[in-house]
Order: sequence, then C-alpha cells, then structure tokens
Amino acid sequence: MKKEIKLLVFAIAFVCTIQLGLGQQSSKVIEDFKPSTLNQPGKEYPQVNSQGYARFKIAAPAADSVRVSLGLGGRGGTKLAKTEDGSWMGTTEGPMDEGFHYYHVNVDGGTFNDPGALNYYGSTRWESGIEIPAHDQEFYALKDVPHGKVEQVLFPSPSTNTSRRAFVYTPPGYTENPNKKYPVLYLQHGWGEDETAWSNQGHANLIMDNLIAEGKIEPFIIIMTYGMTNEIKFGGLRNFDITPFQTVMVEELIPYVDKHFRTVAESSHRAMAGLSMGGMETKMITLNKPDVFSYYGLLSGGTYAPEDIDKEDVKLIFLSCGSKESPERIKAATEKLKESGYPVASYISEGTAHEFQTWRRSLHQMAPLLFTK
Repeated sequence: MKKEIKLLVFAIAFVCTIQLGLGQQSSKVIEDFKPSTLNQPGKEYPQVNSQGYARFKIAAPAADSVRVSLGLGGRGGTKLAKTEDGSWMGTTEGPMDEGFHYYHVNVDGGTFNDPGALNYYGSTRWESGIEIPAHDQEFYALKDVPHGKVEQVLFPSPSTNTSRRAFVYTPPGYTENPNKKYPVLYLQHGWGEDETAWSNQGHANLIMDNLIAEGKIEPFIIIMTYGMTNEIKFGGLRNFDITPFQTVMVEELIPYVDKHFRTVAESSHRAMAGLSMGGMETKMITLNKPDVFSYYGLLSGGTYAPEDIDKEDVKLIFLSCGSKESPERIKAATEKLKESGYPVASYISEGTAHEFQTWRRSLHQMAPLLFTK
C-alpha cells in the first residue's frame, strides 16, 4: 500500500503541474482559431484551433510580464507578448491533449483567473478552464435525449459536527417510475477538487444520459461528495488518514441516500469508484469495508493485487489510466487479478495523461459493466 500511495502522490504532482503531453510544434499553426466552448458569455479568448493549440489574450496594459500556466508544463507556461493596444497575446508552443484543462494567469508574479474563461474548482482553488475539442466528444455531448437530474443534498454528519453536501444524479425516468429502485455508484473526485468536479468538468450526467438513451446501460444513481482530501497539504498525501471520510461515507452518507432515494440498499447493488486521489480512497474503503460495495473502480488511482482482496463475491474490479501515465501497471495488475479468478476489466485512454479526458472515457467504459450480474 505504501508503494502505491507514493506512486499516486507522484501522479497527483504530475497533474498539478498540468502536464499536457505536448509534441513538437509543427512548422505551421493553422489559423482557424475559435473561442473555447468554456468561455464567459461574449468573450472571444481564449481560443483553440483544429490542431489543439490554445491562444490567449489578456488585457493588462500596465503589466510588465504575463504568462499562462498552460503550454509548457514545468518550463513556466506560455509567455504572452504585449501588443499595440496594450493587451497581451500568445499561443501554446504545441498542441494540447484533448479534453478539459485547468489553468491560471500570472501577471507580474500574481496569480489570477482568466476573465474570459469560466471557472472550475481544481488545485484547491477556482481555476480557469479550457476545452480542447476531442475526436470522441460525442459521448459526453449535450444531446436531444431524455436527461437525468443532478441535485444538491445536505446530509447530517455527526462525526464532523455539521451538514455535508453531496450531488446526486438520478437517471431519466426516476420521477416517473415511483416504484422502481436503482443501484448506486459512489463516485469520488481527485485531490484539489470537490464534489462539483464530476458533473462540471467530467460531464458524468451527460455520459450517463447518452448511454441510457443508446440502451447500453441499465440506469443507476450516482452520488458525488467531497472526499475530505484538500485539508492535506500537497506532498503530505502519504500520511492521509482515510478514517474520517470512511466514517462519513459508510456510516452517514450511504444510510442517508438509502433512506431518501429509491435504492437497492444492498452491497450487491452498490459500487464505489474514484479518480486519482478518489481512487486511492476507493481502494482503502473497499478493502476496509468489503461488505459495503461489490463493484470497485480505480481511475488513474492505483491498482488492486489478488492478495489485497478478501471478498469472494466481488462482482467487478475496473482499472484504468491514460496511455501517458503508467499503462503497464494497469495491464500487469489486470492479468494477475484474472489469473486469480477475479472479475476484472481495464481500459487505457489513448493519448491522454492524468486529466479529465482520461476519466471521462474511463467512466464511459466502466458504466456499462456495472450492475450487470
């Protein structure tokens, strides 16, 4: 477990430098830039082009230097140049990975959000967001299909002496079918994020709506709550104590959900999965409380070994990561679990790293495998 925690800490550090897997800049940047789909209403910048380059424009006429954190990773981001009208402009050195990315602007040493972009909670703060169009973006696109509902609930938490927040996805048809009960997936975010991440950045609700409309899955409920991870300072995750969150999850949240929503309140119809740090939490809780969940999912969140699992009736172990992460570890762990007779499936997201496109694709691959036995 210590080795896996160290590897996961490295992966989280990797994402916090916002790796983008840039290739060599091509000899010609195609000038077909369009505003990002995540821009503030009426804002022209930031922009993206068909190759995956991003272009920024920041109005800061009195500034001496402006950089954007995207584009060059550990080398300091994209340095913008001052234009005649006093604004600052620049284009990433190379194309970025497909999908969603957090970023911020550095003006004369100060950190700010891009006023042209919408904000998303990540890196323990509200960050600007940009979307690089993906070749497979249809699976999380907003389509003319029946839509489920994402609602906020506040549940009592005696262990933390407060009421805590969760977001609940109920599938289309939930209200119209008052006698039907549903399985439940408890889906966790990563370090630096919160319970808004899977809906806002991950489009979990749209992924579910589209899969249901295509007849590829049986509907189920998704619960998203804060994993109590951000109180741990960066670099100290190896000392993370799962006990407080495990208490909230198992003794407070699950009973609340089973009481207030129409669930099949049995471990055989309950799953837990998470991305990155949420995967680490998933592994700890599923191993500590083997009678609570029957489906396990680690999305860029480590692996299970056969000797870890003390439950004969586990129904599915799902492991995934991006091809730019450590796919060989996922493949090796999958083979060992298969050899030991465990029901296991794995997925490698091609061309992505420790980022939301990996996790969107992973959820899309995992969801049809849940609650099928």
